[in-house]
Amino acid sequence: MSQILTKFISNAQAAEKRLAELRSMFEDVKKIKVEEKIRILTEENKVLRSKIETAKTELIRLEVSHGKKQYQIPNKVSVVPSVIAEVPTPPKVENEPVEKKEKDGAKKAKPKASESAVESIVDVRKLDLRIGKIVDVNKHADADSLYVEKIDVGETNPRTIVSGLVNHVPIEEMQGRMVMVLCNLKPVKMRGVTSEGMVMCASTPDKVEVLIPPAGAVPGDLVSCEGYPREPEPIMNPKKKIFETCAPDLKTNEEKVACYKNSPLIVPDKGPVVASTLKGAPVK
Repeated sequence: MSQILTKFISNAQAAEKRLAELRSMFEDVKKIKVEEKIRILTEENKVLRSKIETAKTELIRLEVSHGKKQYQIPNKVSVVPSVIAEVPTPPKVENEPVEKKEKDGAKKAKPKASESAVESIVDVRKLDLRIGKIVDVNKHADADSLYVEKIDVGETNPRTIVSGLVNHVPIEEMQGRMVMVLCNLKPVKMRGVTSEGMVMCASTPDKVEVLIPPAGAVPGDLVSCEGYPREPEPIMNPKKKIFETCAPDLKTNEEKVACYKNSPLIVPDKGPVVASTLKGAPVK
């Protein structure tokens, strides 16, 4: 009888131990499923954010192309409090004169700190980089080193762009080529021809390579940079030197991917923009 009882107790203990192991395995499986769901949702959220930014920029581009003026709306920027904090409060003076008003009785409008903070941000988000296709190219009539290209960047009419690439890329390799274009430079005349943008290249003192968009890219595709949501101005003010400020941080990495501060320039859902062979080369 005692042997039967001992065996019963032993079996009960073994069953309890097995149940504890099964509970532990169940908790581990549940945790893994939760973590996997979080990872999937995080990735989906990232893709949705990218699509929203792309749609917003495309809407702005279409409005600008139809003559609708754009106004910069201040974002919630974390630097605003520090900007405000740096401005000392003037000491209170007794009998301080009342601020003079304009003739119409209205006080002069003071610039808002948040607007100043937003406009002071100068980085790749201000560059309107798009994918284009060269639909026609000829040598400049008055400059042996310049091409005059007609480039489709997804607008009603192709843009005329002048590029100093004659000594670096044969004309037959330019015709029909997909390229990345900086579209919000102020139009400028180059030997009598107005250029409306810039074909982006990787370059060294010895070599220049036109950057290559990802497979599947089409004219008008917007180029983004992770961590820098697109906020391009319709036309950059040359006095602000926006591109000149960004240029030192535009380079290809060791994988030949065009980057801004090591963040790849990409066409969302299609891939990065790359150079043929140049690594660590300035992009301009």
